Order: sequence, then structure tokens, then C-alpha cells
Amino acid sequence: MKISADFNTNLQHFHQILDVATNFDIVYHTLEIGGKSACLYFVDGFTKDEILLRLMQDFSSVKPEDMPDLPHDFSKKYVSYGETGLEDEEQQILIQLLSGLSCLFIDGYDKCITIDCRTYPARGVSEPEKDKVLRGSRDGFVETLIFNTALIRRRIRDTDFTVEIAQAGESSHTDIAICYMKKRVDEKLLSLIRERIQKLHVDALTMNQESLAECLFPHKWFNPFPKFRFSERPDTAAASILEGNIIILVDNSPACMILPSSVFDIIEEADDYYFPPVTGTYLRLSRMTVAFLTLFLTPVWLLLMQNPDWIPDWLSFIQLADQQYVPLIFQLLILEFAIDGLRLAAVNTPNMLTTPLSVIAGIVLGEYSVKSGWFNPETMLYMAFVTVANYSQASFEMGYALKFMRVILLLLTSLLNGWGFAIGTVFSVCAVVFNRTIAGKSYIYPLIPFSWSECKKRFFRGRLPHTEKR
Repeated sequence: MKISADFNTNLQHFHQILDVATNFDIVYHTLEIGGKSACLYFVDGFTKDEILLRLMQDFSSVKPEDMPDLPHDFSKKYVSYGETGLEDEEQQILIQLLSGLSCLFIDGYDKCITIDCRTYPARGVSEPEKDKVLRGSRDGFVETLIFNTALIRRRIRDTDFTVEIAQAGESSHTDIAICYMKKRVDEKLLSLIRERIQKLHVDALTMNQESLAECLFPHKWFNPFPKFRFSERPDTAAASILEGNIIILVDNSPACMILPSSVFDIIEEADDYYFPPVTGTYLRLSRMTVAFLTLFLTPVWLLLMQNPDWIPDWLSFIQLADQQYVPLIFQLLILEFAIDGLRLAAVNTPNMLTTPLSVIAGIVLGEYSVKSGWFNPETMLYMAFVTVANYSQASFEMGYALKFMRVILLLLTSLLNGWGFAIGTVFSVCAVVFNRTIAGKSYIYPLIPFSWSECKKRFFRGRLPHTEKR
């Protein structure tokens, strides 16, 4: 519905919709501009008070004979601020007002003048806790969308770099930014993402990016391997954009979504590129090897313990040294769930108590659980390695995907012995091979379809592509 040119009608209507008598943070200020009644609406805490004060001082100096007939002319002549606009749709005015813009109504004008002098509460752009690097930039994304796009724009000073804005959520109207390079992006994938965002019919993106991810890729939710790569680092986002990927930023979220993402994209880290090629290759191959070991170490050990005659002499030391009171499969499963319980407890533990409680938990659960007979030392050793090794890569989703596959491998190995291990291995491989990116491409490209040149880039760190002459 369009607004009226009658000031009193607009004032009464918006007072009623915004319920200004109840909502203390929705502020309105009536004033006179050039002999005409006017009202300025804004949300307390979302505006720069000094700018509003300066604008109102300028408005008070406007003379009646200087008042333009059109709101466009008034905006250009007397609103001395860079980011202004005109709106005549009631719904759009409400959305922009509640997003932080100041809205000015003037008697005789059938359009509202919007002034973008908003400011959001925000923390500093400090280094992300999860995406830390040994060398490189120490800034990270924050919960304010405009700050995040500025961090990327600072790194890509090219006219081909494009940031589109969209909104989703009938109640939240959450801002979504789509970032890409015009001549490098997959246009088909870009059109698909635009279409899916436009067709979103949800009340709110309550969980920010996770809500958006589940809406963009609603199928195959039962496959735990992540379909998106998340990063809180603007340098990683900028590098991905230059490689032709699409970055999606969601307001109120300090991370970006990188599309499309294969399994090799997800296990990459910024440290691979902040060191020389030899060191970067070593770090990358080490991470891949550790990820492989986290999946197969405990199932292979359980298989060998169930079949002692399969153990060669040079591996005889892996056998249990003490008597076994609890079956190994139960020991491993209990530790799998106990470790997650400790991880959740650590997240909710106050910082000042984290260290002493960790020491107590290590002593009680480590030493005394072995002495009590619940666990064998070998079981504790291998599970400790798996627990620590899970932190060798930044993706929480990938870590839990490997954990779920490991538990399935353990259960099948315990029930069906060698055949169970083989079935579990095939199941895990199929979960990766038959997975698809959001673009519908292979999840393990360049292995399937095979490309030797791309394989070398994935496994071995070569010359940085952005430093080559064009």
C-alpha cells in the first residue's frame, strides 16, 4: 500500500502500526520544515545522533518560499547526507525503518525520505578463535554485514567484484549478501542461488547461515558430509571469490558460506598459502593423513584385536597388555560419547575455571578410569589421538561426519568382523563419492571426474594463482 500525501493521515497510520506508545525504542520527532509539518522516525540505538542533530539544524533553516514541490528535489537540496532515498510503499518503509534507517515524512509529499545514518553495535574485527593462522592477517568477520563486505572489498579493488543484496524471512527480513566476480563466476550456479533465495518462504532465519544452508540445499540431509564451506576469515573469502566461487554473507553471522565446495575445498586452510610451497604441501598432506587416521585408526585396531592371528610380529605391541573387563566395542563407544560430553561442558565452562576443571577431568577420567578397570590404556591412547586429531582441520561439520562414519565402522566391525569392516568402509566411501555439491558436481573432484592437473593443485601447494601474471 502506498502512503498518502496528507501528513496527519501518515502520522496516525504509522503511530498505530509502530505502536510508539508501547515501543520505547521507536522514537519519533515532530518538527516544522519550511512552514510544513514533518515527522522523523528512527530506532534508538541504530542511528548516529550527531548526524540527526546536524540534519535537524539544517531543516530549521529552510524558508517556506524555498520549499520544493517534489520530495526528490528536497532530498537533493536540503538533506545534506550521502545515503538517502525515496520510498512510497508502506511495507518497504517499515522494513527500512526497523533495519535502522531514519524515515522523514513531510506534509504534502507522497514519498518518505529515508536517511541511512545507521550504526550497529559491533565488536572488533579480531582474529577468529577457530580459524587462527600461524602467519597472515589477524582480522575476522563480525556480526555486522556492512563491515564484512568492506573487509572483502578492501582486498579486491576490482570493478568486476559484485555484491548483491537480498532479504529472506517474513518476520526477520534478514539481509543476505551474494559476492562474486562477474567474469569468473559460474553464471548457472549464480542464477540458481538467486532463484532459491527469492523463493524462500520462511518466517525467519533464526540460525542465520545454517537456516539458509538448509533452505538452499534441502535434499540429502541424512548425508553428514558438509555441502558448504564456512570461514570467518576475509582473506579466505577474498581468495575464494578470485577463484570464481560465490560467497554468501548473512547479517548477524560472523562467517561466510563458500559455494560450491568439494571435500578438498573444505579441508583446505589459510596456513597452506601463508607458507612457502614445500611447507604448505607438508601441512596439507599432514592434514589429509590425520583425517584418514581419525576415521580408520580405532576400527582397524578393533578388527585386529578381534583377530589376533592377523597381527604381524612387528605389530605385536599393539595387543592389550592388561586383562579386559569391558568389551572393547563398549569402551570405544563410551569414550566417543564421553568426549563429546566433555567438549560440550568445556564450551559452557567459565573461562576462569576451564584450566583447573580440565586438569581434574584429565586426572579422573584418564588415570582412575584405567585403574578402575573400565578402560584399557590402549583404548585411552587411541581415542586420545582421535580426539586431538579432530582439531587438525577447521570444519566442525567435517569432524562430526568422520565421527559418524567411524562409529558406523566400529559397530559393523564388532558385529560382522572382517566383513563388517569391509561393508563399513564401502559405506563411508559411498557417502563421500555419491555426495554432490550445490552445483550438482562431484564432491571429490578432481578424482571423479579425474583431472591430473587439478589433482596436483589439490594435493601439492604450488605457486599462488593470484600472483601469476595475466
